[in-house]
Amino acid sequence: MKRIALLTSILIIFSYGVFAQIVDPVKWKYKSKNTVEGIAEIIFEANIDMHWHLYSQYFDEGGPVRTTFNIDESDKFELIGTPSESPEPEEVMDEVFNMKVKYFSHKATFVQQIKVLTNESFLITGSIEFQVCQDDKCVYFNPDFKVKVEGSKPVQTMTVDPLSPTVDLTKKTGSEPISESKSIWGFLLLSFVLGLAGVLTPCVFPMIPMTVSFFMQGESSKFNSIIKALIFGGSIVVLYASVGLIVSLTSAGADFTTGLSTHWIPNTIFFVLFIAFAASFFGMFEIILPSGLANKADKQVDKGGYLASFFMAFTLVVVSFSCTGPIVGVLLVKAASGAVLEPLIGMFAFGLAFALPFTLFAIFPRMLKGLPKSGGWMNSVKVVLGFIILAFSLKFIANIDQTYHLNILSRDVYLAIWIVIFILLGIYLLGKLKFSHDSEIPFISVPRLVMAMVSFTFALYLFPGLFGADLNAVSALIPPKSAQQFDISKSQVVVSILDSQGDEPISLCENPKYGDILHLPHGLEGYFDYEQGMACAKKLNKPVLLDFKGHACANCKEMENKVWSDPKVLKRLQDDYLIIALYVDDRTKLPEDEWVTSTYDGKVKKTLGKKYADFQITKYSINSQPYYVLVDTNGETLVEPKGYDLNIDNFIKFLDSGVEEFKKKN
Repeated sequence: MKRIALLTSILIIFSYGVFAQIVDPVKWKYKSKNTVEGIAEIIFEANIDMHWHLYSQYFDEGGPVRTTFNIDESDKFELIGTPSESPEPEEVMDEVFNMKVKYFSHKATFVQQIKVLTNESFLITGSIEFQVCQDDKCVYFNPDFKVKVEGSKPVQTMTVDPLSPTVDLTKKTGSEPISESKSIWGFLLLSFVLGLAGVLTPCVFPMIPMTVSFFMQGESSKFNSIIKALIFGGSIVVLYASVGLIVSLTSAGADFTTGLSTHWIPNTIFFVLFIAFAASFFGMFEIILPSGLANKADKQVDKGGYLASFFMAFTLVVVSFSCTGPIVGVLLVKAASGAVLEPLIGMFAFGLAFALPFTLFAIFPRMLKGLPKSGGWMNSVKVVLGFIILAFSLKFIANIDQTYHLNILSRDVYLAIWIVIFILLGIYLLGKLKFSHDSEIPFISVPRLVMAMVSFTFALYLFPGLFGADLNAVSALIPPKSAQQFDISKSQVVVSILDSQGDEPISLCENPKYGDILHLPHGLEGYFDYEQGMACAKKLNKPVLLDFKGHACANCKEMENKVWSDPKVLKRLQDDYLIIALYVDDRTKLPEDEWVTSTYDGKVKKTLGKKYADFQITKYSINSQPYYVLVDTNGETLVEPKGYDLNIDNFIKFLDSGVEEFKKKN
């Protein structure tokens, strides 16, 4: 009996060792639900294991694999919009990709609306492409799914009240995740701070005494003055909130928000506007709104009464636009990347902060005595603001360049322009650079000196970025490192293999398949096709490093950036191994004679990524990346494979042990 128990325990342990490496952190459930006449919902529920996270559908490209639902076309239904997702995903900064990503923990629900075009039941089929990660590994999946949907019931006649609102059931609803919880308070705070900053601009600050004096003229009742001040402040809030409301109504769909932040037309418009504002702040010209608009408002103000408070607010908003316009523009661009309600809420907070000082000074006029007098310092504020606006204008050009792959504004050129801008700003603050409306500076005040030091320090901080430094502090404001043209931080190593006589170096056995679209880091060369690479390894009698990786595998990139870049590791990869990089998420379609039928799930693998994802599972019983396997020329494993590990010494030992085992076999 004891022998049987012992044997059973051994079998359990052995089975666990063989199969435990196959991780399946996400359990999917699919179902459909007919909602209203002719409309159904396909519901995808994802239950995520502890310590794992599943990426959202909606964040910028260039990072981890976003969850994507690929639904096969059919004449039995039409898609309505794109899938919604809930709950609100977490948004974090991914240090490897230098970008913000969104992901879910524990559970996520995705809902795709469809328009049913038949009365009969039918199946919807497709696949889900997604990536799940934890601290030390990431796994790529592409499972198929099928969902049964009930046919549309016959249309029933119903009486409709002609005065009641109608609902357009084909309108896209829920195509974008709504961000109203986690980030909304931060956005409100940003909007409020920008509103206070707008008060300090040169077009607005001098108007505080003039505006408040209006409420003090000819008033016998303090109560009436307070009421007028409150109407005045409330009108400012309403006017700015109206701008947000217009944007909210026109940005109800995802197309507007995406287009505003990525399309070349709005980005070009914002770029030109910011350049014009910067030039105006430098004193090149004055931005003046049509005089008729301001004059009409002034005439209404002259009539007095409570209505005059509104027109006074309207006049202030119109006249101050030349200074608050850039700030409002930044706020609306920020809001465009968020929820539908963010423009309205953001502009409300901006208007509230903008109106607050005016209202308080109107109610308590004695506070005006403590304000500094406007003068030359106001023009200095204007010029400093011009430098900052000029720097931020480049972001819009960078958006166009990256979205359309124009390769015009590289990361190093972008940083070079910024360095020049902030050096010039420091020189200006020291009084060595003057513009047309500047006053004489008899001496440098301590605040100006501190600001100059900050500007010069920031320029020095940016300088290493010209040569490939990460610059994590400003990574959200500058192009990604993939847009860097000159990167001295990467060791440029050219792999060559000596022939048996030790004469001149020869290249790899033949040009690598897929070498035009796939590349190894740090100048290393290798193969991207297993059969081709193994054939070359036999010819050269070299051990092989199988590198299972993915385009959007953050840990793969981190290993390559922090471990493979070490000179000792690079030397071993160059001299001792033939590298075969097997991408498990590449979508390159294979010719039909290279399709493989999986022994793991019985499905036909038609793309390069699916082929090697299946190969990793069936051969090594694991599906996480990065995964490094050292094999001999027959494909036999030399040492225990290795996954994600940023310890350079451990990786060196791993490579050295593989060479030793290979020599023993030969």
